[in-house]
This record gives sequence, structure tokens and C-alpha cells, in this order.
Amino acid sequence: MSEIINNREQHTEEVSKRLLKILDIFRSLYNGEDVDQVKARFDQEIGTVTVEEVAQISQMQRDILEAGDFSESETKRLSDAHMSILKGNIEEPLNPEDVPGHPVHTFKLENKALDELIQTKLKPHVGQFIEEDSEEHVYKLLEDCNLLLDIDKHYMRKEHLIFPYLEKYGIYGPSTNMWRMDDMIRDAIKALKGNLTDYKGYQQAILERIKYMVDEIYGMIYREETILFPMAMSQFTEDEWVKIAAESDEIGFCLTAPTVEWKPERKELDAKIMSDGFVKFETGVLSLKQLELILNHLPVDITFIDHEDVVRYFSQGKERIFARTKAVIGRTVQNCHPPKSVHMVEDLLDDFRSGKKDVEDFWIKFRDRYVYIRYFAVRDENKNYLGTLEFTQDIGPIQAIEGEKRILT
Repeated sequence: MSEIINNREQHTEEVSKRLLKILDIFRSLYNGEDVDQVKARFDQEIGTVTVEEVAQISQMQRDILEAGDFSESETKRLSDAHMSILKGNIEEPLNPEDVPGHPVHTFKLENKALDELIQTKLKPHVGQFIEEDSEEHVYKLLEDCNLLLDIDKHYMRKEHLIFPYLEKYGIYGPSTNMWRMDDMIRDAIKALKGNLTDYKGYQQAILERIKYMVDEIYGMIYREETILFPMAMSQFTEDEWVKIAAESDEIGFCLTAPTVEWKPERKELDAKIMSDGFVKFETGVLSLKQLELILNHLPVDITFIDHEDVVRYFSQGKERIFARTKAVIGRTVQNCHPPKSVHMVEDLLDDFRSGKKDVEDFWIKFRDRYVYIRYFAVRDENKNYLGTLEFTQDIGPIQAIEGEKRILT
């Protein structure tokens, strides 16, 4: 603690010394020194000043002028001299989104990285491919595709972190329209990769796919930076941006990543402390902490959607199968899925709500996992529908089990 206090005192002392130096430079004006000479000294010894320092300088100027016996014309001359010295030396205040680590700054950083990839790698490789569609040049385009697939992380953070907060402010357009376009870009990259992997000599078809893909990527960058990000900046609170920044790591970043953690200077978020209360069940009693740890230690991912289709809870296991962020809490489940799959979600919930079904199972190959997804209608003792429980598990290791194990490892 003493170290922190000492650091603060040292910082305050440095600020005071700097202001005293500024005051000393301006005092030379009142002693008749030429304005150009004073400005040259200011530029050399001080350089740029912040908006906050300008306010302090103005206060010092006012105090000096009020204390001195200056005529009205002399007061104006000195005020103009002050302004001419400061002109060009005032730092432009940074917008929050221009600060490294801020989510919007990171999104824009990724867009620049995408642009750089397209301009410095993809376009030259396309030129080589046009001259000769050799195996080597096809492979270079395939490498570019693999890098572009990283765009999925950029879009996922946008869809699962930005869109939910916009919906809280009654803005639903991006959740449907922009998400649909994101999917088109994802599909275009995957289709191009497939064509290149199994290249059969259709050069013109490849070139047309590349042009479509690049045009759509640049179109999305334009929509994000001129519409989506300004819209979000005008609506979201600082605390909401802090939450978005904190949850971005869980999804990952596209081609680049923030090098610093964004910490607003205005204030720190209030700590969220879990209550020490207990929950009494029919078969036992658990503290809230024990209950949360139990759910998070299950070898499955659990998500609960209430009777109004709103996401209320998800477990946080060590190895989640599908990305989840806290921003989905309080969001309708329909808006947590790509538009092309929303109708399946609604059909399933309608079947559960009507009593037509109590369970529905799916199993899919997802990356290197074989995923078993189960949905259960949650009903009370009177058969009233209370919501849906999603239960997701990687069953690949289970399917690989053979023989028996009867002793400890």
C-alpha cells in the first residue's frame, strides 16, 4: 500500500513540476518577451499538452491577469499570445474506441489485418494464379483461405457480444441482416477452399469466387465501421464495453489480438460477490458456491432457456464445446442462432411448449469432436412447461471405450 501511495505522490509531484514549468514559460510573456521566442521555448521544453492541462493553464492565466494591473488591450494581447503558443500543441482527446484494447479498437485492428492479408498476399497470389494455375499457385491461394477462415472469430464476437447488447436497446436489425451476411462470407470462404483443395482446372470459376468473397468482406468492413460500431458506441455504457472486452478472449481474435488490456480510467466495475446463501433441495442442501462448482464440473455443457425462450443460465466447464458468453443471458434463444437455423429452434420449442415432445436429440461432427446434443422440456409437477434444458457432450471418447476397467489408474 505504501508503494502505491508513494507512486501516486511521485506522479502528483511530476505533474506539479510540469505545470510550474509551463507557468514559468508563460510568465516571460508578462515580462515583455517576444511571443515567437516564448513559443519556441514552449515547443522545446513542453511540447504537446492535454485538454486537462489547457484548462489548468487557462485558470493560471486568469489568476495572473486578475492579480496584475493590465489594461484591457494588454489583457487581450496576452490572451491572444497564450492561444498562439498553445495552437497546434493541444493533444486531440482519444475517443474510447481509439484506445488499444477497447473492443471496437480490436475489431478495427482485425479489419486492417484482413485488408493487409488481401492486399499483400491474396491479390499477388491471384496474379500468379492467373499467369499459371500450377499446383504451387493453387496451394498459395489455399493457404490464404485458411488464414481468412480466422474471420469466423471476428464475426462470432460481433454476433455473440455486440448484437445481444444492441437488442437490449431495441435494435434488432444487425442480429438478422448482418448475421446473414456474415454466414454468406463464411460459406464463400469455405466453398473457395473446397474448390482449391480439389482443383479441377476451372480457373475462371475460382477467380469469380475470390472476387465475390473479397467484395463481401470489404462490404462488411464498411458496414461495421460506418454503421455498426458507431451505433454501438452511441448506445453502450462503459461497463457494457468492459464486459464485452472481458469475454472476448473466450471466443478469440482474427489474425491479430489486443496487446494490452483496456481499463477505463473513469471507474472500476463494482465487484460481483456471490452470496453465501444455501439452496434446499428435496434430497439435500447445497451452498450456492457448491452448486455452481458442481454444475461447472459436469463433463457436459448445460444451457437453460425459460418458458419465454430467454437464455437464463449456462454452465462454465473447463472445455466448452460451443462458445458461450455472458452477453447471451437475458437474450432470446432465437437471436443466439444464425438466421438460417432459427426455424429449427422455433419448431423444437413449439413442440416442447405444446407437449408434443419432451426430448429431442442431435449428433454432429464438430471440428475434432463427435457431439451429442440433447434437448429436454422442463415441466413442473402439473406438467406446465417451464423451459428447455440443452445438454451437450463430446461422446467421441465414450465411443472409443473398449473392454473393461476395474482398477484405479
